[in-house]
Amino acid sequence: MEEEKVKGYIENSATIEGDGLPLRFFERLIMHGLRVDLIETGRVVCSFKVHPRLLNGGNYLHGGVTATLVDLVSSAAVYTVGVTFTGTSVEINVSFMDAAYADEEIEIEARASRVGKAVAVLSVELRKKDTGKIIAQGRHTKYLPLTLPSKM
Repeated sequence: MEEEKVKGYIENSATIEGDGLPLRFFERLIMHGLRVDLIETGRVVCSFKVHPRLLNGGNYLHGGVTATLVDLVSSAAVYTVGVTFTGTSVEINVSFMDAAYADEEIEIEARASRVGKAVAVLSVELRKKDTGKIIAQGRHTKYLPLTLPSKM
């Protein structure tokens, strides 16, 4: 086993010094440039151009970015049905079907399949905007608390 190679891969990927980053930096990094195209009850459609900062080592959209988009855009769909708090993720799964490359326009469509008193079930599809080819499909289950969480 090449322990030093593994250690270098993990530790050298973090090139930012200290904790000098703004709050919610991760979400801002990924969501920067995202445009809302449509909002309906139970549905949100967004689009954006894939920025090179969001690519993985293979030069296509990073799977973690895709999962984060599933999380954040589907959470927005919860708001469209009148819920005041988007809840807490219980499960997120993503099926990857194609790659998206730098400067490619993609569309993200999130639907609230069911928003009940305690659980929301959401689905998301990421597509290439020019062809409609599916890049990924996601499913997101969220727990919806009966009261807003308080700070501890």
